[in-house]
Amino acid sequence: MSSVHPRPVGSRTRLVAVYGQPIHHSASPAMQNAGIAALGLDWRYLACEVAPTDLAAAIAGAKAMHFVGLNLTVPHKLLAMDLVDELDESARTWGAVNTIVFEAQDGSGEWRPIGQLDHPTGPIRSRGYNTDADAIVRSLTEDLAIEPRGARILLLGAGGAARAAALRLADEGIGELFLVNRTESKAQELADEITERFPAVHAQAGYPDSSVEIILNATSAGLKPTDPLPIDVTRFPLNGADCVYDMIYRPHETPLLAAAREAGCRTANGLGMLLHQGAAALDLWSGQYAPRDVMRNALEREIYG
Repeated sequence: MSSVHPRPVGSRTRLVAVYGQPIHHSASPAMQNAGIAALGLDWRYLACEVAPTDLAAAIAGAKAMHFVGLNLTVPHKLLAMDLVDELDESARTWGAVNTIVFEAQDGSGEWRPIGQLDHPTGPIRSRGYNTDADAIVRSLTEDLAIEPRGARILLLGAGGAARAAALRLADEGIGELFLVNRTESKAQELADEITERFPAVHAQAGYPDSSVEIILNATSAGLKPTDPLPIDVTRFPLNGADCVYDMIYRPHETPLLAAAREAGCRTANGLGMLLHQGAAALDLWSGQYAPRDVMRNALEREIYG
C-alpha cells in the first residue's frame, strides 16, 4: 500500500495504460496515478512496451479485459487511426490518436465510457481521441508566453504528435510553418495538407531562410544522450529562433535544449504538453475534472526529483 494509492489492488481495481516503444522514460504513470488517487478512483495506470506490429492485438486485449482506456505515444499515434472502432472529431480533425476510451452501452442504450459505468455489460468499443493538439498550444502559451497567431515556426518531425501540432497551430492562425523530417516526402505531404486546409498559412518542407519565433521538436531524437540533434545547425542556426520547445520531457534538458540555451534562446521541455494532454484524457475516462495541480506536482517530482 502506497501513499499515492491508499487502497490496495483488488478484484474491483480497473486498469488504464500507456503504450509506446520505447516506454521506459514515460512519466505518465506518476502523473496519472496521482490524479486517479486524488479523484478517489480504484484504478491503476501502467506503462507497457508495445511494438507497432503488436499494437492491434494490444488494443484488442485491453478492450477484452475491460481496461478503462489507453494513452498512445511514439510510434503509435498514426497507426491507431485505423485500429479503433470509432474516431472522435478531435482525432479526425488533427489526424492522430493519442487517447482511447473504451465504451459500453448503459441501461438506455447510450454508449458511455466504461470508467463511468459500475458493471459494463455487452459489447465494448474503442473510441480514439486527440488531446495532444490543444495541449501543445496551451503549453506554448503558459511555458514560453508565445502567441501562435502570425508566428513563424520551424517544426521538426512529421509523426503523429508533429501532425497534430502542425494542424492545430495552423488552425490557430500562424503565419508560416517550415517542416523538416528525416523522410522529406512526409514533410511535404503534411505541408501540402496544411496548404489545402489552411490556405492563409504558408507551409513548406525545408528550413527557413530567416529567423523564426519558435523551433518545435516533435521527434524522438534526444531521448538518449547519444542521439544527434534533430536539427541541422549548418542549415539553420539555433540563434535564428527566439524560443525552442522540445516535446521530450525526460531528460528534462535534452541536447537540443542545452544547445539552444547556450545560443541565447528561451527554452521549454514537454512537461506542460504531457500534463495537459494527460489531464484531458483523465477527464474523458472519468467524467470528472482531473486535478491539474496534483498531476503537475507529481510530474515535477518524477522528472526533476
